[in-house]
Amino acid sequence: MPDAAIVAEDLRFAYGDRLAVDGVSFAVARGEIFGFLGPNGAGKSTTIKMLTGQLDPDSGEVAVLGMRLPGDEAAIQGRIGVCFEEKNLYLNMSANENLRFFARLFGINGLDTRPLLERVGLADRGDERVNGYSKGMQQRLMIARTLLNEPDVLFLDEPTAGLDPVSARAIRAIIQEEAARGAAVFLTTHDMMEADQLSDRVGFINEGKLLVIDTPENLKLEHGRRQVRVRQRKNGEIEDLVIPLDDSGAGDQLRSIVGEPGVMTIHTEEATLEDIFVEFAGRGLDA
Repeated sequence: MPDAAIVAEDLRFAYGDRLAVDGVSFAVARGEIFGFLGPNGAGKSTTIKMLTGQLDPDSGEVAVLGMRLPGDEAAIQGRIGVCFEEKNLYLNMSANENLRFFARLFGINGLDTRPLLERVGLADRGDERVNGYSKGMQQRLMIARTLLNEPDVLFLDEPTAGLDPVSARAIRAIIQEEAARGAAVFLTTHDMMEADQLSDRVGFINEGKLLVIDTPENLKLEHGRRQVRVRQRKNGEIEDLVIPLDDSGAGDQLRSIVGEPGVMTIHTEEATLEDIFVEFAGRGLDA
């Protein structure tokens, strides 16, 4: 991948006798949202820590923006943004004070915080202490802090976990805006609908091994099912009829049903990313 912002080659890392990441390789392009999906303990967090310079791999190579890890940590960390699920804000400081403090770590003095706070819907709450913020507000402030240095690569670990729909939608919109700007986005999430909506490609990891990488659309076409579900009312009862589209006579059956009274809804069904993950891994994300 010639325009790769992240390259991982044959990464391995063990905690004692437990191999947490086992021969993982992938690349993420600039402007791409890459969903890295797997259950708890699959190796996601360990992989992120190697990609951000927090852990040195036992073997394998990492390159971020053409620079190597270990070795170029300082240069890389100045050009990336990281948002983990755990909040590490200063709760007794205001949002403005938090942003200005972290900006100084990037050598940014006199930061105008308002544009960042406007992006996350907190422009009128910047002078309030963070300990009075809701969980959704704190997460939106975390996203604003992640964008301080206009990063070329974003590492987002469960960025919308536990948030209300409005806050989650706002954060997803920012993720898409950052990718459109040209940032590479490395996203972990347990929300398969979110991964499907946001990701250009996804990678499934389980027990430290990368099982597959492809676009959500390709995965659903290759491993999913083609069928139509018809909901209709018959004799006062609601019935669901599933018609596999690959069966002979499916077209005639559908045409016949459309003409019947009592048809309520007709819609196509496809496998979800979670269905496909279970097919590959033999267990769901919550296992």
